[in-house]
Order: sequence, then structure tokens, then C-alpha cells
Amino acid sequence: MNVVHLKYAVEVEKTGSISQAAENLFMAQPNLSKAIKELENDLGITIFKRTEKGVEPTKKGREFLVYAKGLLDQLDQIEERYQRTKPDRISFGICTPRASYITQAFTNFINNIAPDQGIDIDFKETGTMDAIKNVIGGEEEVAIIRYPVLHEDYFSGLIQNKGIEWRSVFEFEYLVLMPNKHPMANKAILDPEDLWRYTEIIHGDTTIPYLSVKENLKENSSQVEGKREIYVYERSSQFDILSNIETSYMWVSPIPGELLKRYHLVQKPCKAADRKYRDSIIYHKNLKDNKMLIDFLKEVNKVIKELRKQTY
Repeated sequence: MNVVHLKYAVEVEKTGSISQAAENLFMAQPNLSKAIKELENDLGITIFKRTEKGVEPTKKGREFLVYAKGLLDQLDQIEERYQRTKPDRISFGICTPRASYITQAFTNFINNIAPDQGIDIDFKETGTMDAIKNVIGGEEEVAIIRYPVLHEDYFSGLIQNKGIEWRSVFEFEYLVLMPNKHPMANKAILDPEDLWRYTEIIHGDTTIPYLSVKENLKENSSQVEGKREIYVYERSSQFDILSNIETSYMWVSPIPGELLKRYHLVQKPCKAADRKYRDSIIYHKNLKDNKMLIDFLKEVNKVIKELRKQTY
């Protein structure tokens, strides 16, 4: 059964006339009559009967046309949803960890696109495991993933033989982010003991997937009785809370100075931050020379360059 023939049948019902339908479809009447006959033969029913006023559906024809119109509507919806490559628009999809420096780079990247250029951009903040699945599954083109450096072999193993490129972007130790009026804000380098009495804001995908539940708890637990912790999952909320609770703090990757000034925050190194983390970008090999990817990486590298100039 030909989908085009379904469209022909729907047009004939709409006009009630083979000749008018043929005119609307910009085709010869005999060709339309032949197509309708072929459709009827395929289905084994008579769709239309002739009347003094033209043609009208038979009982079976009316039933068939209901299904035909429903199917055509669904096909239209599928095309509208998934036909993303359009000559006047560019598309790009990326998953990232919750990192302020990446958000700033993404903002700069968008601002550099010509204002009259149509775009379809997906920017999704998610955990490392979901980001890897999204790229391998083709849901997004690019992802930046975050992991402890000592676990890199595990994560690289997940994408082996999947046609995925892997490139390190940024290696760092977590810093302590706090309000500039925090009691510890003027100390150059913090000790773990400096933080125990204060409220910690926590977010992110901190679970290491191949460890047991018990081992994960050990990895992430502060092991301090009476510890005050607030779990937050929205970026704007975390900065608002930090700004307004002067005794709060948060472990973060390095944050651009512009954001620190905006929210009246400071970031400090801590002796407890002895584990290296790495952000790496992954993408399908066929995107190696993709202009959007190249332009985005340029902005990421610019922001990282500025981060390395910052003093704490």
C-alpha cells in the first residue's frame, strides 16, 4: 500500500470529485483514477461509489478513510518532530555536567552565532552515565563527562568500539565556594576541620557506578556526626542559597570570576581536595570536523584559559 495513494483518497473524499481532486493534486484525472483503483485492489474493498453529484465513500470506504487520515496525521507529526536538518537552520545537541564554566562557554558560543541564523540547540545538564548513553544512542551529538582521574579506565571502557572520540578538556581539583561574608572567606587555604560546623550545599552525579552501595557511601560520606547538608538540583537555587546563607559552602569545579562577583561569592582551595577530576568531551567520529563542535570547543578553551589566571 502506497502512502501517496492514501493522500489521493483523502483528497477525493474532501472534494467529492475525481476531476477536482486531480486538479488540486496537479495530476491527470486518468492517473488519479488508476491510483485509486490500485489502492482498492490492494485493500480488497471499494472505497468510492459514483453518484449524480460526483463520488462519495462507501461504508467500508468511510471506515478506511478514518484510519487513512489518522495515519497521515501521525506521519506529519513524525516529520515535524524529527526532520531537523533544514537548509536555513543548524542543529546541535550537547550534554554537560553542572559546571558554571561550561555554561559560560556555551553562552558565549550562542552569542557568536549570527542573529539571523536559525538554530535548534539542545543543552542538557546531566550525569556522566546518562551523557554517555545519550551520545552512544544518538540522542545528543556531543557530551562533556566528569569523573575522578583514577577511574578514567572504567569510563573509557564504556565507549570503546562505539565509534566515539574522546578528548580531555579540563583537569582540576574541587574548590570550596562560599559567600564573601562567610567566617572562613578570608582564609587562603582551608582545612577540612574549617568546614565541619557549616552547612554544605550538595548537587551532582557523585555516584561511581561500579562500586557497591556500601563503597559509594564511603566514597561520598563526610563521616562527621551532626553534619548539616542541603541537596539542591537547580543551578539558580544553589547560588541563591549560597548568597543568602552566609554560613553555607559548596564543593565546585572552578567558577568564572564574573559569576563570583554577581553572586558575592569566593572560592577557596582546601587541603581535603586531593583528588583530581577531569572533564572530557566525547562525540561521534563523523563530527570531528563539525563547525559547531569546533566553535563550541574554542569557547570552552577560552573560559578555561581565564580560569587558570584566577587567584584564590
